[in-house]
Amino acid sequence: MKSTIQAEMFFNRLSKRYRHLKKWARRTETNAFRLYDRDIPEIPLVLDLYNDAVSGALYKRPNEKDEAEFDHQSAEAWLSVMKAAASKALDIPEKRIFIKERRRMRHRHEDGAQYDRISRQNYYRDVSEAGLLFRVNLSDYLDTGLFLDARKKRALIRSLAGGKRVLNLFAYTCSLSVAAAKGGAALVDSVDLSGTYLEWGRINFALNGLEAVYSDSIRHSEMFALIRSDVYDFFEQAAAGKSRWDIIILDPPVFSNSKRMKSAMDLARDHRDLISRSLSLLSPEGTLWFSSSARGVKIEAGDFPGLAVKDFSKELTDEDFRGKKVPSCYAITRHHVTPHVVTLQN
Repeated sequence: MKSTIQAEMFFNRLSKRYRHLKKWARRTETNAFRLYDRDIPEIPLVLDLYNDAVSGALYKRPNEKDEAEFDHQSAEAWLSVMKAAASKALDIPEKRIFIKERRRMRHRHEDGAQYDRISRQNYYRDVSEAGLLFRVNLSDYLDTGLFLDARKKRALIRSLAGGKRVLNLFAYTCSLSVAAAKGGAALVDSVDLSGTYLEWGRINFALNGLEAVYSDSIRHSEMFALIRSDVYDFFEQAAAGKSRWDIIILDPPVFSNSKRMKSAMDLARDHRDLISRSLSLLSPEGTLWFSSSARGVKIEAGDFPGLAVKDFSKELTDEDFRGKKVPSCYAITRHHVTPHVVTLQN
């Protein structure tokens, strides 16, 4: 039976990757990493380990020529066989392996969340990363709350943040904000439209012994502020108050049309405008870190005359993502200053 053969292939590949990566993970003090990313075309799964549990996604169905056969066996049955193979390879009970069907979403939830909640099992884990702690939800959303491919970016921001004013736009669950705060930032402002994500961010701060406080305005006394706002509204308020930051993190979703936004945002169309508005809030010696997973979004130095643009995507690709497509990451500065990149030991 084809699924049995695939399960054996999957078991062998997963076992080999796990043996390699768990040694690297111990050296780098992380217990959350990517295990498998569609390595075998017939098995279009992505699996991430979070301490003693797994979150995964099913992407495209097996090759088109196999669709007819696949349709005769339910997706649930096929996934059950693959989960059993993963459970055996990783020595993790199947009840701690969560696999969701991945589908492209073209909207954010009206709360500002990029994806609707798909379950209410509330299966949480707190995972470690080079001395930091982050809470993840493995059961209820397509994304867990922590982007593993941004691990080196978090290390970089942490290394650069000492004494700096940091602004994190589209902050999501504030993992980059926490990294900046633990790096000794003078202040960290985290902006997101979603109250759900900002509360998640507050928990992440608390896990790391830090207090983040909700704020209704940019001018505040809190060291670590959570600001619930549409980013375009925030741009206007910040410009009016002549506020400036030394490090600005801009990592927008590919698309968003939340009811709370004035208009839909399409990153392929709007990324240069977002970058320009962010640059207007940058201190003279500051750096804007722009990331994107959207197809076709690429920037060059000529796009922003007088500014230095450097692509750090390769430098920020960690061991578990080697050879895989990762989000682009650019540093944009007013001066030709090359930021120091921290590399995790591999």
